[in-house]
Amino acid sequence: MKAIVLIGSKADLDYAREIAEKLKLFGIESELRIASAHKTPEYLLEILKSYENEEVIFITIAGRSNALSGFVDANTLKPVIASPPYSDKFAGVDLFSSIRMPSGVAPMLVLEAENTALAVAKIFAMKDESVRKAVKDYQRKKKEEIIKADRGADHG
Repeated sequence: MKAIVLIGSKADLDYAREIAEKLKLFGIESELRIASAHKTPEYLLEILKSYENEEVIFITIAGRSNALSGFVDANTLKPVIASPPYSDKFAGVDLFSSIRMPSGVAPMLVLEAENTALAVAKIFAMKDESVRKAVKDYQRKKKEEIIKADRGADHG
């Protein structure tokens, strides 16, 4: 059980590492791989094939034109979570390439590193009790943060 973080280019390596760190909160291992749907499609297919017999979830990170997520999803039976990094350069408009997919291609779109890790954890929690406990603890802490903030707020 692990997450395979597929990065379209080394430019997104820092964001991929952030996701890997957040996955550790839930006790989930990860591997970071770099391959481009545009530039190295054959190599990307080899990577996908190498995980065929493992329990993995693919996280795809690609900015600009996100062919990576659709390509990966169309070539695997495993869950695929698209987690494109936000770019001020395009004011978020580049996210559209992650939203509209052709029929039969359905990667999930989750923004932000922590939320991406949580989505992976919730999928694995369906089968793994330790991950399920980690998700419950995470959610409890998030609720406690809100209640604590309310108690410290000015209600006057």
